[in-house]
Amino acid sequence: MIEETLLEAEEKMDKAVEVAKEDFASVRTGRANPGLYNKVLVDYYGSPTPLQQLASFAIPDARTILITPFDKSAMRDIERALSDSEVGANPSNDGNVIRITIPELTKERRKEYVKIVKTKGEDAKVSIRNIRRKAKETLDRLVKDGEAGEDEGTRAEKELDSLTKAHVDGIDELLKRKEAELLEV
Repeated sequence: MIEETLLEAEEKMDKAVEVAKEDFASVRTGRANPGLYNKVLVDYYGSPTPLQQLASFAIPDARTILITPFDKSAMRDIERALSDSEVGANPSNDGNVIRITIPELTKERRKEYVKIVKTKGEDAKVSIRNIRRKAKETLDRLVKDGEAGEDEGTRAEKELDSLTKAHVDGIDELLKRKEAELLEV
């Protein structure tokens, strides 16, 4: 039972790190990257649909993204979703493709993005700590109910702490890399 609890906690922590990676990828740097639009949902015939399911992406140069909708009738909805997204895109439509030119980031905007990334990183760390807390409660209950010995509980708790530390350190490393990427001119 202890092993199951630790395994479940590790899986959930891995998932929290993956979510943090996706969140960091959605924060814009100075370069064009289709990952910026991973979280953009388009109102397509009344249901929110991820943009990747409605269009293909091409990157002809470092500052331009071309979005080609599979269904031309969805062009207006895609354009509206892009404009409303937190990425801050100004799409232009030529009837066949939507062109987004990514402007150069100002120093203030870069610092703003660093704050956003730090907030997302802190949220990920909080979720990892919450997973640890729930796993610890489960371990304590197992020891209290007599399903596991005190020594086993202590060993499992140390293992849980090292898992938590490893995942929090992973988030910190991702955060440091993204911050360097954002501040790079």
